[in-house]
Amino acid sequence: MKKIYLLSSVLTLSLISTSQVLAQNKISASKIMDDIQRGKDISYKDVTITGELDFTYRSDKEDQLGSHRWWEGSNTVNEDINVEISFVNCTFEDDVLAYIHIERSGYTFTADFEEKVTFKNCDFKRNAMFKYSEFDEEVNFEGSKFNRENSFKYAEFDESANFADTMFDDDAIFKYAEFDNGVSFSGAEFRESLDIKYLDVRGMFNIDRMEVADDIDAKYTEINGESFTKYLYKSRKN
Repeated sequence: MKKIYLLSSVLTLSLISTSQVLAQNKISASKIMDDIQRGKDISYKDVTITGELDFTYRSDKEDQLGSHRWWEGSNTVNEDINVEISFVNCTFEDDVLAYIHIERSGYTFTADFEEKVTFKNCDFKRNAMFKYSEFDEEVNFEGSKFNRENSFKYAEFDESANFADTMFDDDAIFKYAEFDNGVSFSGAEFRESLDIKYLDVRGMFNIDRMEVADDIDAKYTEINGESFTKYLYKSRKN
């Protein structure tokens, strides 16, 4: 009977340890948002983020704003994220939002990032919206997968940006985006269309091994002052 008791205890402890590990591998988006507001740098690896990760903090602001009419001035409410953000090998079960437009109130909520931003080898199961975001430091999305709607429209990247080996299941939107210190799309896979209309790149522009299944809209795109077509011609010639 003593042996059976000991075995039972070992199994119980093993189950408790396993459940603790599983719990540790899931982090709520609300905890991350609370830590950002407390000024804590965010660094996670090999975890799943549950719930909507809203960098704009819309829910904290919307009730105080009321409705807005277009003639009453700016309708954009911006949030500055002033801590370093790092996610490596993470899965986001819900939306990751640095841009939200609320039709009923007329307000647009955005978020800018003042420190380094890393989403390396991450899996965005739902929408990933960074429209209008300004990134002051290095940005790294290398190896990440975008499964749903995404937007980097009007985004501004002051330092180098890395989108190498990313995968976009839906249309990829980089229209009007600005890269001031180079960007890499090396090995990126776009399974639908790629919209880089009015894109402006200064510095390195790496599209080696980049694959686009559908159309590339590169109208008015400038790569170091040259059109996208001219850039492709020169790069292939070299």
